[in-house]
Amino acid sequence: MSLVFPHTFVPWFRAVAPYIHAYHGKTFVVAMAGELVSAGKLNVFIQDLSILHAMGIKLVLVHGFRPQVNEQLRTKGHTSRFHHGLRITDAVALDCAQEAAGQLRFEIEAAFSQGLPNTPMANATVRVVSGNFLTARPVGIVDGVDFIHSGVVRKVDGTAIRKAIDIGALVLLSPFGFSPTGEAFNLTMEHVATSTAIALQADKLLFLTEVPGIQEDLNDPESPIDTELALADAKRLLARLPIPTQPTDTAFYLSHCVKACEGGVERSHILPFGVDGAILQEVFTHDGIGTMVVDEKLESLREATSDDVGGIVALIEPFERDGTLVKRDRNEIERDIASYTVIEHDGVIFGCAALHVYPESRTAEMAALTISPQVQGQGDGERILKRIEQRARSLGLDSIFVLTTRTMHWFIKRGFQPVDPNWLPEPRKRKYNWDRRSQILVKKV
Repeated sequence: MSLVFPHTFVPWFRAVAPYIHAYHGKTFVVAMAGELVSAGKLNVFIQDLSILHAMGIKLVLVHGFRPQVNEQLRTKGHTSRFHHGLRITDAVALDCAQEAAGQLRFEIEAAFSQGLPNTPMANATVRVVSGNFLTARPVGIVDGVDFIHSGVVRKVDGTAIRKAIDIGALVLLSPFGFSPTGEAFNLTMEHVATSTAIALQADKLLFLTEVPGIQEDLNDPESPIDTELALADAKRLLARLPIPTQPTDTAFYLSHCVKACEGGVERSHILPFGVDGAILQEVFTHDGIGTMVVDEKLESLREATSDDVGGIVALIEPFERDGTLVKRDRNEIERDIASYTVIEHDGVIFGCAALHVYPESRTAEMAALTISPQVQGQGDGERILKRIEQRARSLGLDSIFVLTTRTMHWFIKRGFQPVDPNWLPEPRKRKYNWDRRSQILVKKV
């Protein structure tokens, strides 16, 4: 029997809860490279998808089969042929692709049918639906090369797929499409997934791949992964990169992520299947694990509304308990909500501060400056401080001040100067807690 440690499990589960609320009922298109299956990761990956399904996320799974088709061709003594990274599908390759797809669909459906006790699949009921959802047309002849039975997506039956996922089924798509005359065409997993995500206007498109994401410095193989790319930045990066020919080329998956976002998909992701639980880490943690492409930065700095009261209370409560912050009544926060600035990421409040104005003294108190421990050290405190200073200047104030017992040095490094409690505006001086002995620091704006 595994041990559960409440001191780690409970805070973790509470931290995950906002994402569960945010994604319930949302639509994810998940694209799985065939290399994932070759690496022996299928069962664990299916277990993670079943967890997403259990949380009310609507799922479409698109599988790739490049290594499986290559293996089938080798078995038959036939050579794999590609041009500009796209398979040339002759009659033998088409037969191999159909055999590989049939075997993979069987393995995937079997994995979703598991229900062993003491595994994530216990009590899981995931019904898999597949069918002729894709209409295709031939690639044709490009640069004098006839791609024969290779095709591209002409149309996705988004209405039929939507009906299936709306009743709780998981839709499984193989990279095959059919023409109105009944011909079968071999498609690419990436094109199918991107076209499907656009047709459904999915909330997320997630590629589980052999690459870890997009590195911040492409010239340094040791540089960290860029966890979030604005669409404009991703397009600029693509313009500098050579046309991809292999899935491991930087532009290969990135180009599909860009196309998806341009087509209305809110977020597209490149994740490494080699990391255990990669899709869970990407969906249920603040920074994720791979690279996410978004039409605009998800992290927004804005003034608070009444809808943010619960998020602010949840953020500051731990700091009130350990004495870092003075305890505030929820009614007080509701009353003063217009004075709060918040940093929100994907519907979750990760930072806040309030500006309480004393117009007769031409100053204001910045109170309850709080940054979630999950994102401390990433500059969010400075961002909130700058916004508070902007608000103070727009109100014609000369300064802002803070009262602190533990973070004095942080404020001094950012231009605040200590003053005597008698400096405080008279109304604030009357509320000053002499037992707490808070330090008062002032900054001109």
